Amino acid sequence: MANVDNTKSQMRKGMLEYCILLLLRHRPSYANDIISHLKQAEMIVVEGTLYPLLNRLKKDGWLKYEWQESTQGPPRKYYALTEEGEAALLQLDASWNELANTVSILQQRFSVTTPPPAPVPAEEARPATAETTEPADNDKR
Repeated sequence: MANVDNTKSQMRKGMLEYCILLLLRHRPSYANDIISHLKQAEMIVVEGTLYPLLNRLKKDGWLKYEWQESTQGPPRKYYALTEEGEAALLQLDASWNELANTVSILQQRFSVTTPPPAPVPAEEARPATAETTEPADNDKR
């Protein structure tokens, strides 16, 4: 079961960057707000995962931030997409749509809830040859 948990974790990590950019597409947000939105979408992320990713996205030029005063404590760092981040998001959006379509097709064709086709007996699976399709000489009379 450890391999399945690891695979699920890797799948979530692979989608996290895209999900963060989606969240920031419409309005700047601070880290706890991002975590809350992800949690509402049933993607659990902790600060120890989020902050390094936000810093990397800023370093890559996809995010910018500004400090804003808060009525509930210290100032907050609000993250927003840069023009480069918007362009990256458009590319990731296209990639996601292709990937989601591929997975959907495969799920429809090979769903784990659909039983696999019955095996074909060996004689039926063997391609026809001249020996099996032509009548014997004594049958032609």
